[in-house]
Order: sequence, then structure tokens, then C-alpha cells
Amino acid sequence: MIPADTPRPAPTAHHRGRRPESRADAGDKRQAILRAAIRTFARHGFFSAQVADIARAAGVAAGTVYLYFENKDDLLVSIFDRTMAEAIEEGRQALESVTDPITRLDEIARLHLARMGRDRDLAVVCQVELRQSVKFMERFSSTRLREYLGIIRDAIASGQQRGVFRDGLKPTVAAKLFFGMLDEMATNWVLSPRRYPLEAESALVVDLFVNGLASRPVVATQSADARKTTKAATRKHDDGGRARP
Repeated sequence: MIPADTPRPAPTAHHRGRRPESRADAGDKRQAILRAAIRTFARHGFFSAQVADIARAAGVAAGTVYLYFENKDDLLVSIFDRTMAEAIEEGRQALESVTDPITRLDEIARLHLARMGRDRDLAVVCQVELRQSVKFMERFSSTRLREYLGIIRDAIASGQQRGVFRDGLKPTVAAKLFFGMLDEMATNWVLSPRRYPLEAESALVVDLFVNGLASRPVVATQSADARKTTKAATRKHDDGGRARP
């Protein structure tokens, strides 16, 4: 006979007459919590949002969130990781059959802006909320973002090898500049009171990046000191300088 003060084991799903949660169910619930976190962070701000708010938006108990994520920071990191993983996979698949370097940049730009443009809440989180912590920015710059920049860098390097883009420029630096253009267009779209299709801006970005502003070739004039500074900055960025996420 069990003494009255002996703790009883918690009832299992079998004892409660419920089937154990399958891996598919767990995956669906995790994705539902992530989607709820995106909406909550976008509408209330990361620092103001509470885990209870996210649980309510996902239609689960607050404790359920902690079964899948350690804390609010883990949710933000997971949103970024999932978004970048999808962007990398989508980009690689789209570029498999594309060989022309400029067309590759066109496709990268179109996919990037289309991804942000079709989900405003996600765009707010990626373009605004992620930028409010140096800790997050440093972590993101050294993880999947580097892999994403590698896809852009490879397209530029391929163009240099084929004579489409000029030699003498570091493809890694050029990739960061191209990403920066797309990033700024997405941020401007988020902050603008005007509503317009973001994806349509991709052609302008590629045109400016490839052809520049000059109507004819311009000979740049720099002092010896300026040239040294430019070369030093180029080496720093190419050898491991971090890009802004």
C-alpha cells in the first residue's frame, strides 16, 4: 500500500485517454508559436512583448511556449534562423539553372524583396526589431547571414570571371554593398506611410548596382592617403568584416 504522502506520478497522455503528441503535431505547434511571435513582436515590439502575449496569439498555454523555446530571445533567434534558412534554400533552387550573372542578381533581388513584401509583420521584425540589440546583430552577422552573402558573392565572382563585371573589386565587399541596397529598400518600405509593391523595386536596385549613376565612365581621383584607406577598408571587410543583418 502506498503511503498517503508519497508523490504520485504525473498522468501520461495514455492515462488521460489522449494520444502522445506526434512529431508532426509538435512541428505544427512550433511553427504556430513562431508565427504568433512574429505578429506579436511586429505589433508590440520585441522588448514590450511578453511570452504570455505570444501564447495567447498562438492559442496555447504560456507554459507550452517553453516546451519549444527557452525564452523570448530564443524565439527571436529562431525567427531569424528560419527566415534565413528559407531564403538560402529558395535562392539556391532558383539559381540552379541560371548562368547569366546579371540575371542571377536579378533573381536574388526579386526573391529578397518579394519575401519581405508578402509578409509585413516579418519585415518589421527583420528590419526593425532585430536591429535593437548589438548582441543579436553580432550573432546574426556571423551565422546564416554569412551563408546568404556567399550566394551573392558567388554570383558577382562568376560575373568577374566571365568578364561581365570588372576585375579589381573584392566580390565579398560587392556582395555586402548589394545586400545593403536590398536591406535599405526593405527598411524604407516598412517605415514608409505609402503602400507599394516592394518586389517591383528589385529591377532598380540591380540597375543601379550594375550600371551605377554615371552616364559615362568617370575617372575617380583620390589622394595617395585616400587610396591607402580604401585598400585597408577593403581588406578588412573581405577578410571577415561583419555585415549588418
